[in-house]
Order: sequence, then structure tokens, then C-alpha cells
Amino acid sequence: QVQLVESGGGLVQPGGSLRLTCAGSGTISSFWSMGWYRQAPGKQRELVAGIIRGNRTDYVDSVRGRFTISREGTKNTMYLQMDSLKPEDTAVYLCNAYLSGNPRPYWGQGTQVIVSS
Repeated sequence: QVQLVESGGGLVQPGGSLRLTCAGSGTISSFWSMGWYRQAPGKQRELVAGIIRGNRTDYVDSVRGRFTISREGTKNTMYLQMDSLKPEDTAVYLCNAYLSGNPRPYWGQGTQVIVSS
């Protein structure tokens, strides 16, 4: 069974920073791709940043230059460094992953990020 657990969310002032962590565990060798999604109240879930094995990364335009996604070597651990946070970044952030050769997505339970003064 594959599990993803997010941590690192919280309340931060505009302009501040947070670092989210997604730790994967279970009967896995390595995830083929991992990504961070977010969902704000009344809005659709959106892909914020993704990383594919080989460390190819991509970002939604609204966070490019402010957020950095990274992965810890061959470990199934992923990070999202969020800098220059804005109130519109407020959302539940969810970790997503795919195993090699498996079309099923795996999801974490989410971690709340609130950007407010």
C-alpha cells in the first residue's frame, strides 16, 4: 500500500515563506512523477508544480519564480519551497504521485496553507 503524507503547512504573513514536505512510503521502489496541487475554497484543484524522474520540473505561471519543487535523490520525498507568499496562495496543498507503469494517481491528505496578515 502506498501512502503520501504532507507536512509543513501553516499560517504565514504575506511575503513570508513556508516549506512543504511530502513523504512517500509503502511497497514502492520509486515514484515516476510527483507533484503539488492546491485547492482553495470554491475553486478547482490546480497543479502548482511537478517533478519527473530525472528532475525535470514545471510550474504554473502564478508561482513560477516564487516556488521551488525538489526531490530528495532516490527517496520518495518531495519538497515545495514557497517564498514571497501572497494571500491568493491560500489553499489546501496536496501531494500527488504516480508509479512507473501505473496510471493510478496517489494522493496525500493535504496540508493547509494560510497567507494572511
